[in-house]
Amino acid sequence: MSFLTHNQTRQTDLGLLVLRIVGGGFMLTHGIPKLMKLLDGNMEFADPIGVGPTFSLILTVFAEVICAVFILVGYKTRLATIPLLVTMAVAAFIVHADDPWGRKEFGLLYFGIYLALLMMGGGRHSVDERLS
Repeated sequence: MSFLTHNQTRQTDLGLLVLRIVGGGFMLTHGIPKLMKLLDGNMEFADPIGVGPTFSLILTVFAEVICAVFILVGYKTRLATIPLLVTMAVAAFIVHADDPWGRKEFGLLYFGIYLALLMMGGGRHSVDERLS
């Protein structure tokens, strides 16, 4: 039995849609330039977790482009948040470890969005919902 009223459920689903649009759509503004870099063969990239710059770039592009698109449309939403949660934690706590709080803030804001989507899923206005 649900304790949420129909209006509360509708608002929750709209809120999840907003989180998906912001979290997926805005992340593409970071991921697409990295994808272009990868496609151009420019493999200069940070290696914050010690797997090599090329593999770090590939992992980041996967998270910031592929997973961001999945979140944007609401496909495999919970699963798609995991690489982005890792990427944002690495960005905030490893890449920007010595930077002031303001440099960590964007990564942590995205982390919060992805954590909420991991917990709640994509909502009614998602591909996942249409496929179920």
